[in-house]
Amino acid sequence: MTTDHPVTTTRRLGRSGLAVSALGMGCWAIGGAMSVDGEPRGYAGTDDQESRSAVLRAVERGVTLFDTADAYGAGHSERLLGAALHDRPDVLVATKFGNVIDEQRRRLVGHDVSPGHVRRALAASLRRLRRDRIDLYQIHTPDVSAAQADDLVAVLEECVAAGTVRWWGVSTDDPVKAAWYARGPHCTAMQVQLNVLDDNRAMLDLCAEYDLGVLCRSPLAMGLLGGRYDAASTLPDDDIRGRQPEWLRWFRDGRPDPAYLGRLDAVRAQLTADGRSLAQGALGWIWAHDERAVPLPGFRDRGQVDDNTGALAYGPLSVERHDAVEAALDRR
Repeated sequence: MTTDHPVTTTRRLGRSGLAVSALGMGCWAIGGAMSVDGEPRGYAGTDDQESRSAVLRAVERGVTLFDTADAYGAGHSERLLGAALHDRPDVLVATKFGNVIDEQRRRLVGHDVSPGHVRRALAASLRRLRRDRIDLYQIHTPDVSAAQADDLVAVLEECVAAGTVRWWGVSTDDPVKAAWYARGPHCTAMQVQLNVLDDNRAMLDLCAEYDLGVLCRSPLAMGLLGGRYDAASTLPDDDIRGRQPEWLRWFRDGRPDPAYLGRLDAVRAQLTADGRSLAQGALGWIWAHDERAVPLPGFRDRGQVDDNTGALAYGPLSVERHDAVEAALDRR
């Protein structure tokens, strides 16, 4: 099956009614190296020229949604997107706030969700992205008290009224805290962890209840579902997967986690049976699993963009293959 044609498949971004490409692009990796408390939280081996070329290749192939954060590369990812997309207002850019960044030293130095910080972070993101308005502004650090959540909702609605934010959302996997935000008039999406190896039914149910879009981070399990890693693979220390934080479950001690490799082996045949690459099958599973879901695979080069966008030519997995995957993982 040929995949060299423009992407036309779209999905609705929650109550906003906005139609976005069914595949977005996650822009953490193109931010490059960064650190938190001396520990790496970025990606090694990125090349800015190739990253920009990959962004433009994704647009060429029909991608209309890019997801970044001020934390990615401590502002560097936003600057790259700004340089590539400043003359493409038709392409939606989602970014996030909540981390305090040191742009000069490319590190994160804390968290802040006070109204004053939100306004300062928004102004800085607009400057780096070369835009007058953020299409989707997302809370990156939502684990606060109910009272703080109310303050966040209030300041985000003020930003919508001022015209600097179009819609807003939250990155979280906690359905209780997500519900605090979901009632906000211009809350339209939740960014959740979802891939074929890790379902997230509670958050999918919440998004259906509140008519919210579902943006899927880690749809390829930080590269494990890209097909390049096996039990002998090792990641460098300056790559987040080489010295990963606790939440990054797919790699351990700089290697793919054996338990997850076993889960992958159990479903590999179903994901690739109709000629898809492993990554394309994993993306097809997400589309089959939830009609709201828009996966946001990361990328660093045009080859990854071509592989990921090629998944749209195949579309969702068939019901039979999706169900076979669920049975193989004991989720039926």
